[in-house]
Amino acid sequence: MKKWVFLFVLFLLFAREVNEYKSDSDFQIIDERHGLRVPKESVTLEIAMDQVYQGNLLLVNKEHPVHRGGIKSDVVNLFQHKELIEGYGLLDERIRLSQGVAEKFLKMVRAAEKDNVRHFMISSGYRNEEEQSQIYQEKGSAFALPAGYSEHNLGLSLDIGSTLSGMNEAPEGRWLQKNASKYGFILRYPENKKAITGIEYEPWHFRYVGLPHSRIMQKKNFTLEEYLTYIKEKKKIGGTIAGVEYEVSYYPVSSKKTVKVQANAYEVSGDNMGGVIVTAFSSVHARDGQEK
Repeated sequence: MKKWVFLFVLFLLFAREVNEYKSDSDFQIIDERHGLRVPKESVTLEIAMDQVYQGNLLLVNKEHPVHRGGIKSDVVNLFQHKELIEGYGLLDERIRLSQGVAEKFLKMVRAAEKDNVRHFMISSGYRNEEEQSQIYQEKGSAFALPAGYSEHNLGLSLDIGSTLSGMNEAPEGRWLQKNASKYGFILRYPENKKAITGIEYEPWHFRYVGLPHSRIMQKKNFTLEEYLTYIKEKKKIGGTIAGVEYEVSYYPVSSKKTVKVQANAYEVSGDNMGGVIVTAFSSVHARDGQEK
């Protein structure tokens, strides 16, 4: 008898939760790991100052250091996550990276395999300040940045190599130059852009910025510096990617700010320079997919 009473009470509690769920007109599906929200209707965003220093579009260089809030919270040791390293190698067992970025990289590697390009290796990912300081001392300012001023301190950047040859000549390097932007990655320090980035050409250094930003940068031959300047000047740009409409808007932030967004999905990223970029999509699939 007690068992049936317990089950009846449990049923009532479950029914109550279902009814509350159905009556919640403001319910949103939220994927915290990818920073993706899928609103049912127009949403009002409260933008705080700390969001200027968080997100996938942060500019980190000699003038703009990493803020602690900008370091990805999902950094993991890749060697300890075998499911994330299927199809490519690691230079050593200590390499770390944002788990979300690692998942995007794995998707990209699997696409490359279909083109018979299959000798990728990650030689470096996330670095703490001590590790970055050592790299800076070894390589110098032409090929590295001081601790706290390197993208490697974010968890969004990785050095990609090939087990066949240098990335300038390897099929892996050529494939990435052509296709990485389809998966949200950019070649961070391109050839003939040192005057803008301050860093010599590095065919191995890739950075995750997400779609549609990577595709826009590829088509316009922009570095991250140039792209953020472009958005700031234009204030709002839009287009279509993989059949999905997007709108990218820039907002300067000097205090708490309210922004209205009307779309199926959106994400917010700071630029690390006093502004935020709001990217709105007409479909949830744009955030996690790649351009065809």
